[in-house]
Amino acid sequence: MIYCVEDDRSIRELLVYALKSGGFDAEGFSESRDFYEALESGLPSMVLLDIMLPGEDGIEILRRLKASAKTRNIPVIMLTAKSSEYDKVLGLDSGADDYITKPFGIMELLARVKAVLRRVGAANNSTELSAGGLSMNIEKHSVVADGQEVTLTLKEFELLRYLLENSGIVLSRNQILEEVWGYDYEGETRTVDVHIRSLRQKLGASGGIIETVRGVGYRIGED
Repeated sequence: MIYCVEDDRSIRELLVYALKSGGFDAEGFSESRDFYEALESGLPSMVLLDIMLPGEDGIEILRRLKASAKTRNIPVIMLTAKSSEYDKVLGLDSGADDYITKPFGIMELLARVKAVLRRVGAANNSTELSAGGLSMNIEKHSVVADGQEVTLTLKEFELLRYLLENSGIVLSRNQILEEVWGYDYEGETRTVDVHIRSLRQKLGASGGIIETVRGVGYRIGED
């Protein structure tokens, strides 16, 4: 089930129709209250979330979703009519998995939805990764740093996984954006820096294993 939160009725109906045509179950909501009530009944596999909503806007809803242990792992694609880099970066920094600028094509929408679901599904593979005092169990979606379990957001987890899978290899910010966020982001790359900083803080002493390669990007150190 995919939930679509969009106040414009015509766009909301188009979203639901397009998703159902693509083989998904979908339900639309015009504002946050009905959306939150639906979450109490069952969690969706994804949320399509408009930024410009009456009352509580999309960014506020997104932050509430990511702040709750119950909903933080639900992937979210932001829908926005705005084209400024600030709004795109704000959504990604707040935990969104992708964004689509309106107007958009149905084929593009379905492609983005499927790409995000593939990335989320990949996190369920039975794999363990480790480096230094850091270990990750992908099947259990858990991270342990110096013997202590660390709670990460879905995006932080995917970022750390990508770094661990390429331990010792320098990854540029654009490479990280393309792999972790699923597309080639041509604007600001500071969203990577924000997530790296958050990762280092949460990992404590083990965070030092994430090295900055000045002018290039980041890598997991070999030591």
